[in-house]
Amino acid sequence: MNFVDEAEIHVAAGSGGNGAVSFRREKFIPLGGPDGGNGGAGGSVWLVADENLNTLIDFRHQRSFRAPRGANGMGQQMAGAGGEDIVIRVPVGTTVFNVENEETIGDLVAHGDTLLVAQGGRGGAGNVNFKSSTNRAPRRAIPGTPGEERALRLELKVLADVGLVGFPNAGKSTFIRAVSAARPRVADYPFTTLHPNLGVVRVGQDQSFVVADIPGLVEGAAEGVGLGIRFLRHVMRTRVLLHLVDMAPLEGTDDPVEQVRAIERELVKFDAELAARPRWLVLNKSDLLEPGLARDTATQIVSDLGWREPWFLISAATGEGTREITQAAMAFLEADRAHERESMREAQAAAPSSSAVTVTPHAEPE
Repeated sequence: MNFVDEAEIHVAAGSGGNGAVSFRREKFIPLGGPDGGNGGAGGSVWLVADENLNTLIDFRHQRSFRAPRGANGMGQQMAGAGGEDIVIRVPVGTTVFNVENEETIGDLVAHGDTLLVAQGGRGGAGNVNFKSSTNRAPRRAIPGTPGEERALRLELKVLADVGLVGFPNAGKSTFIRAVSAARPRVADYPFTTLHPNLGVVRVGQDQSFVVADIPGLVEGAAEGVGLGIRFLRHVMRTRVLLHLVDMAPLEGTDDPVEQVRAIERELVKFDAELAARPRWLVLNKSDLLEPGLARDTATQIVSDLGWREPWFLISAATGEGTREITQAAMAFLEADRAHERESMREAQAAAPSSSAVTVTPHAEPE
């Protein structure tokens, strides 16, 4: 199945039913008065995150969703039935945008998260609501309001803790095969990876994280060269990036230092915040060089770059050095999560008790 990470859909909530103008007409009850009921509310459209989905491919076949309208009110003060809500399932990690103004409507990042994307119209009031001592036979009713209608763009950003970036053939797919059970395609030509791959890395008992293999970048990707940068959105949620570099590139290709700097420029063009995220240098394919030469070459590359973040010398093909990276990444992620939890506790403690709000992100639609 092809990986589909973007889709546009049209959603329309149901309109509210109209209020009724009716008068009670029964034997032996003259001048029964108004008894027109209210119209029912229109159905709304909700999105719900489902961990069993991993692409947006279903929206290639169905792009329009319309909730039913509410029924009109009737005599004998009978209210019209409300229209049923529509619930659309999307993968976890879906961001929703309004196509008209590019406004971000919401982000579904956990299984069961729900998002109201089109509110159903209100039912109109029947004439029973307008009776008074001075107007005993009102002939007025209010029609239902129209439901919301909009075009949405859905973007899927895979949920991963660690993201892999680098030039094509840097060994990203081989690396993810070495550290996880994922089996992306590996070949000796560029752009083997055409869609993001996820792998779960198990470091120890109750210790694991998710790594994302992103299709390779090249210089000029921001202008559409190669596969462009459309897949970089998938590393926006990661906590740390592993920048894989082929330390023994083929003749006629850029040297490792220039490759690193080229990717850095593309990251800055795409998103400055992403470029500032922790990024570790992973010098791959050490097995193609003599052990001593591999270490000296790696040290020289790090020196030429003026690299201050952690760096590793590995061979993804043989697995050498990959264990050290996964252990270091696990330690970093645990510390980062602990710091995040502590910051949240401090923020909650500092907040005035009177402004406390109960948040239920996984509430089901009514």
